Amino acid sequence: MAKRIQRSTRPKSEARPAAGPAQSGEKRTRPGRVKGRLVTDFTVQLATLSEAGIPIVKALTILEGQTRPGPFKYVLQELTEDVAGGTPLSEALAKHEKAFDTLYSSMVRAGEAGGVLDRILQRLATFREKAAEIRGRVVGAMIYPLIIGLVATTVVSFVIVWVIPKFREIFDSFGIELPAPTQILLDISAFVTTYWYLVFGLPVVLAILHVAFMRRSQPYRHRIHKIVLRIPIMGRVVSKSIISSFARTFGTLIQAGVPHLDALGIVRDATGNEVLIEGVEMIRRSVREGEGIARPMGDSGLFDDMVVNMVDVGEETGELDRMLLRVADAYETQLDRQIDAMFKIIEPVMIVVMAVFVGFIVVALFLPLMKIMNTLQ
Repeated sequence: MAKRIQRSTRPKSEARPAAGPAQSGEKRTRPGRVKGRLVTDFTVQLATLSEAGIPIVKALTILEGQTRPGPFKYVLQELTEDVAGGTPLSEALAKHEKAFDTLYSSMVRAGEAGGVLDRILQRLATFREKAAEIRGRVVGAMIYPLIIGLVATTVVSFVIVWVIPKFREIFDSFGIELPAPTQILLDISAFVTTYWYLVFGLPVVLAILHVAFMRRSQPYRHRIHKIVLRIPIMGRVVSKSIISSFARTFGTLIQAGVPHLDALGIVRDATGNEVLIEGVEMIRRSVREGEGIARPMGDSGLFDDMVVNMVDVGEETGELDRMLLRVADAYETQLDRQIDAMFKIIEPVMIVVMAVFVGFIVVALFLPLMKIMNTLQ
């Protein structure tokens, strides 16, 4: 079974089959955004081919040939040519950061150095599948209430802007004294109708500014990420997601043979949460000064006692990677329960909130109608 990268001894022009896309004159698509699912599938297939003893260049050629035209196909064409020309796979991967992040190329580099590339690719495939699954759960947990809230806001806005003004005309035509709830509802409708550009435009402007600040301002990102962690229920979900992601990434890197200091740097660069970045950097500084990992993890405030104690035991027994992966498994299980619990709480709360709004509108419109009916009688 081939354990090391197989480098082609042929000239670069002969490294790939004559019928390949590059030789057939097929126009390449310039690189763009590559979907993570494509990279994960590619990793699984490359690991399978490598484990079967197929040389890396041939495996890459096979996978590139079966990939549909698009940004990822362009990446694989460049990747195949580089590796066929003698470039190590890790260096070739590092040239395409949009598809393969630092964690990916670093793990492949460790696999090349240890002669266990097929095993590293299998771990990478498992890691990416787990990470995608957790990310999907967390994103789904956040999107669900947003969608429900958006639908409810759209319906209420339609009623306030188009329906209630029709009732105002009816009430004015009868000249009756309106109850307080009805007057409040009509005033709200008049304000929204008159200043619609503020009511509907201001949230859009604020959303655009939020996105811009999240991209360009590190202090703003850090403040928002810190606030999210303090939100009841959702904060616990995000916290467990952060811990499981850290543990699985760090544990996978150590298991692949990446030094602790380098692994922490990769974890720091791979995460998008500023609070975790700050905590990992603090741990990294302590490790650089010769300290262990457990104590600065506890001082960061991000990790609870169970995680810190398991890391401490892992450092003492030399099984830090196994302990970290166990932490990841445990927290992913807890994350599933937290998400289920959050859905069970959010659904009835949103139903009650919507019922209160709808009930207020119905009562506010029904009371003057009763007066009108009594007047007609």
